[in-house]
Amino acid sequence: MSEWSRICAISDIPALGARVVEVAGTTIAVFRTADNRVFALRDRCPHKGGPLSQGIVHGEQVTCPLHGWVIGLRDGAAEAPDEGCTGRYPVRIVDGDVWLEVTPRPAARTAKGREEPQARSVVSGG
Repeated sequence: MSEWSRICAISDIPALGARVVEVAGTTIAVFRTADNRVFALRDRCPHKGGPLSQGIVHGEQVTCPLHGWVIGLRDGAAEAPDEGCTGRYPVRIVDGDVWLEVTPRPAARTAKGREEPQARSVVSGG
């Protein structure tokens, strides 16, 4: 069973930027593209754990600020030749508000193929 929580207004997320929320101790980055699409990923690069929320958003991707890995916003996967994936969270926009489904889809995998734990709780605050 999944739950949806209101995060913020879409206007609270800068275009080509991110807003960070906490879910049961897991940091989630909510990204906004230039054309107002919104995506949510665990705020941790699968390479060395860099904060993706501080990366550069371009198209449907974010470049990690630590080592330049490019991560797909749609699926959380690293762009080849890099390998790994970070957790992704479904989002929806309702009347200008961003809602986050707090049950993530599939488990994230690190660059070494290990599965990472996923949060299963509601977003506090907002």
